[in-house]
Amino acid sequence: MNTRIPQLLGIEYPIIQGGMAWVAEHHLAAAVSEAGGLGLIGGANAPGEVVREEIRKAKKLTSKPIGVNVMLLSPHADDVAKVIVEEGIKVVTTGAGNPEKYMEMWKAAGIKVIPVVASVALAKRMERYGADAVVAEGCESGGHIGEQTTMTLVPQVADAVSIPVIAAGGIGDGRGIAAAFMLGAEAVQIGTRFVVSKESIVHDNYKQRIIKAKDIDSAVTGRSHGHPVRSLRNQMTREYTKLEEEGKSFEELEYLTLGTLRNAVLEGDVINGTVMAGQIAGMISKEQTCKEMIEEMMEQAGKLLGR
Repeated sequence: MNTRIPQLLGIEYPIIQGGMAWVAEHHLAAAVSEAGGLGLIGGANAPGEVVREEIRKAKKLTSKPIGVNVMLLSPHADDVAKVIVEEGIKVVTTGAGNPEKYMEMWKAAGIKVIPVVASVALAKRMERYGADAVVAEGCESGGHIGEQTTMTLVPQVADAVSIPVIAAGGIGDGRGIAAAFMLGAEAVQIGTRFVVSKESIVHDNYKQRIIKAKDIDSAVTGRSHGHPVRSLRNQMTREYTKLEEEGKSFEELEYLTLGTLRNAVLEGDVINGTVMAGQIAGMISKEQTCKEMIEEMMEQAGKLLGR
């Protein structure tokens, strides 16, 4: 499994941690990087100076590479893009938009740019604009999703571009990693499993909700307005679905979810909060360190791939 990705990013294993809002902070990012993967700090809607602090705290915990995920819809995206350069970050992943406006600045600073894509067309466009790799994310993942499954998206993207493809969505063990490699990926991005890691600052209520989840426990809300989000079923998702069926406006629906992800992650409100998690949640049964998770997954994947 010594693909182009570990060489490109200076990491040991072809595993990248997802840039999850409120979850992907310095403790988790540093732990994943220390364990041989690539830890990411999730920029989300945070101001540039908050991201700067997170980067500096992570660097105190590890000397290994860390990256930053930039949510391009954030009102602070311009500031975060500059902070990344100023703080010497060498890997950036991007979501919720098109990073073309920052490409020249990032590439001039020697930063590896890896956009998250949900279609072949966007993957090809990102390659043309100088992306070093792409994350092909299927709809099995938690949070904001596209429509294609990982099984169908990854091979089509791998066939369409010459840069490395990282598979994401529905991957949480060595079997998923091996399957992703068979589909043409050269690395995987994992989110939900790392949420329940011992180093994760996520509230124990949230972790236990994932650990106890069954295969059918995730739901997708927001499809009626073109903003689908996958999370675990609770009172909030039921209320959201009811309002969607009544034809409520996007603004009314957004107001319902305002601050609910933070409330779930930090306060442990898993009833009215947004408990973002992928369909892989039904396979996660225990809390482990990031090192234990990565070593377990790599051992299983290695055996399956015939190492």
